[in-house]
Formats: sequence, C-alpha cells, structure tokens
Amino acid sequence: MKEAVLRLLKERRPGRVSGEEICQKLNVTRTAVWKQIRGLRRDGYNILARPRAGYLLAGVPDRLYPEEILDGLGTAFIGRQVFYRETVLSTNDLAKELARGGVPEGTLVVAEEQSGGRGRMGRAWHSPAGAGLWFSLVLFPPVNPSDASQLTMLTAVAATRAVRSAADVPAVIKWPNDLLVKNKKVVGILTELSAEMDRVNYLVVGVGINVNQEEADFPEEIRRTATSLKIETGRRLCRLKLLRAVLVEFERWYSFWLKEGFAPVLAAWKELSVTVKNCPVRAVHLNDTWDGLVEDVDESGALLLRLPDGRLQRLVAGEVSLRL
Repeated sequence: MKEAVLRLLKERRPGRVSGEEICQKLNVTRTAVWKQIRGLRRDGYNILARPRAGYLLAGVPDRLYPEEILDGLGTAFIGRQVFYRETVLSTNDLAKELARGGVPEGTLVVAEEQSGGRGRMGRAWHSPAGAGLWFSLVLFPPVNPSDASQLTMLTAVAATRAVRSAADVPAVIKWPNDLLVKNKKVVGILTELSAEMDRVNYLVVGVGINVNQEEADFPEEIRRTATSLKIETGRRLCRLKLLRAVLVEFERWYSFWLKEGFAPVLAAWKELSVTVKNCPVRAVHLNDTWDGLVEDVDESGALLLRLPDGRLQRLVAGEVSLRL
C-alpha cells in the first residue's frame, strides 16, 4: 500500500491530495494512510501535511528505491524488476544467486553500498554508501560462451554514452571496458557467467560508477588513479537520472547486439575509445608483460599490439595501461 500512496502523491504533485481521497481510492482507513505516510517519511520522502488541505510530496530522497528507478524508466525489460539492498557484499554475487533461482531477463540488483565490491583481476572496488551507482544486471543471451566477452565492451559503450549525455562528462573507454576521465577511472565493469560448452546459462554484468565522491572519499592508494563525476563537474549529480540513462542505453545496445551481431557495437566502441591505433600501452596478462603500440581491436574485441620487434601480439584479456 505504501507504493500506492506514493503513486497518488506523485500524480498530484505539485498539488496536494487529501487523506479522505486516499482512503476512498485505496479503500483503507485514515489510520492506515497515516501509517504509510510515516513509513514514507522514514524512507526519506519529504511529505508536508496541512489540515483540511491534505498531503504534499515536497521532495524525494537520494535513494535508489525500486519505485524511483521505475518512475519514468524508458525500457521494455532491462531494469523492470529491481532487487534493492541498503548494503550487500556484492551486487554481482546476489545477481548470480537470483539468476540460478530464476528471474526475468534484465533483472536489476542495486545497492547503496557494497562491503565487498570487486573489479576485474580480483581487485577491490571501493563502494561507499550513497556515493555512487553499484548495480548488476541478470541476462540470458542466446549466444556461445566465446561471445560473452563482447557484452563487456557493449556495457562500456552504454555507460559511456549515458555518462556523456546525463552528466555531460567526456568519458572515454580504455580497452576493454574501463571508463576514464582525464586518464582517471570513473567506471568499472565486471562480467561473470555460468556456461556449458555450447551455451550460456546466465550472464551477470556488474557496473560501478563513481558519482558523488569527493577526492577525500577515495582510499589514499587510488586517489591518483580514480575520480568521480562530481569531482569532474563540480556539482552533485542525480544518481537516479544517471542510472535510468545507463539502463536505457544498455537495452538499446543489448537488443542491437542480439539482432545485428557485434560489428555495430565494436564500431561504437572504437568511436569512444582512447585505445586507438599507434597509442603506446603496456599490457599485462598473468605473468606476461608487453610494451608496444596499439595496432587495432579485431572483430572479436581482442587487442592487437605491435611489439618493438615488429611482431603482432593478440590479447583477449588482460590489463592495459596507457604510456603517456
């Protein structure tokens, strides 16, 4: 009933809705309405009450509540079912558990805080409460496991376009899926899957976006390499608006990928990438390290690196740093 009361308040905004009208429309008592109003206030909603005038929704909290995510979300299936947590060890871990139990394609897991967030290469991802976007999507793409890595680059395209449009920040992609602003990391993506030899059982893509952190909010060891959208813009950003933008972009490119294949996604990725031809980089994979110049990114998304002796090294995974 709390969601129904909130919906009535939103429909009437910026006007008021009387307690009597809420009672009639929901077929409940005034005591029940007051109980829900108190619950919404505890959740952070600013609701003003005036005798004989009714209730006014004066403000919504900076929380990633499912009802707020869905309010105005322009997608058909991505993010239409939301699992929200105040805090979680990892949204990817919860998403994998839900995927095994059976949830719809596009299910969104979102948390205000991760106590054990992680990125690629097993690194920790700092995920403080209320400062960023920490979320995962559950997907069941009908593709071969060998094609699953393409979804990581697809997610980078969607996130970059969303950050550019919703936050007006000129983010770029570093192979394969880190988003940088002024050579500092602002978005990380981690894709995990369960698969058999010839099919994907489920795929979970996790995204971490540094939105409203100050420089002092980052652990000292990553302050030189990490940034936030607030640091870059000088203003606090609406996390809900940015999340909805990412979900819309993701659904667009995911649907495109399933219908048209990887080529259009790769073309968009190259337009947004800073890992361009002749860019000097250092690539690390397992116990091997290569210094060279970027030759290209091939049709499968692998990085082609021209080594000093002229040999071409193909990398399907690894960590790349720009040699500026």
